[in-house]
Amino acid sequence: MNANAQQADTTKKDIVDTLKKDLLTAPDTVPHLKTKKWTLIPPAVMIGYGVTSFYAPALRRADRYIYREAKEHNPRLSYHFENYIQYAPVILTYGLNLVGVHGKNTFIDRTFSYVLSQAMLELTTFSVKRFTHRTRPDGSDRYSFPSGHTGNAFAGAEFMSQELSGVSPVYGVIGYTFATATGVMRIYHEDHWLSDVIAGAGCGILATKGAYLLYPIIRNHLTKGGREKEKNKDIPQELQKKKEQKSTILLPSYSGGVLGMHFAMQL
Repeated sequence: MNANAQQADTTKKDIVDTLKKDLLTAPDTVPHLKTKKWTLIPPAVMIGYGVTSFYAPALRRADRYIYREAKEHNPRLSYHFENYIQYAPVILTYGLNLVGVHGKNTFIDRTFSYVLSQAMLELTTFSVKRFTHRTRPDGSDRYSFPSGHTGNAFAGAEFMSQELSGVSPVYGVIGYTFATATGVMRIYHEDHWLSDVIAGAGCGILATKGAYLLYPIIRNHLTKGGREKEKNKDIPQELQKKKEQKSTILLPSYSGGVLGMHFAMQL
């Protein structure tokens, strides 16, 4: 029993050491997101639409119209499925990785990118909800704008797209389908206005895009591999190769009753 406990303890330590080594000493292996400026326009416009709805009567009329239509044609979904399907894109991404469909980042880098996006999203939505005090359609509270469920769903959809769209664009479509369904259900259940949902979607997409831009920079400044890369960036590439190719060896020797050392260096 003690042997099994020691073996289990050793295994746990090996896993922890491996994770620390991968995170703290690995070089910059995170693909930098080559973001084109136009890809930031759609989420920015979505957020702008939501903000404008506070000042444009026409947009508020659109909110109320969609609310009435949704209430009239409500499929009577008593169960809030959106509480669960908002996480579907993230769960699918990790699930596909387990069965062999690998994304563009390692598990650690992918996870930290997602955590960073969630931190940015939660901070934004919580602050804006507290500041705007918009009443929900059902009158339950004054934290309607923007939609947190929708923001979370679209952040996950963009996360799935970032990781797996290089494998197949279908994965991005799947993620955004779940996210759109989440937003529609929030309207049907009278939890949010249309403008809340649109703004939430924009916040989610922008948070994930921002995380994939920032995480490689943060990682490089915190990790040993990143610091070495930054330190050597001004050294000519040929000299860096020569530096990497240098090696030394020091071995003990024993001959004719004499103990000695062999030293060799490759320049």
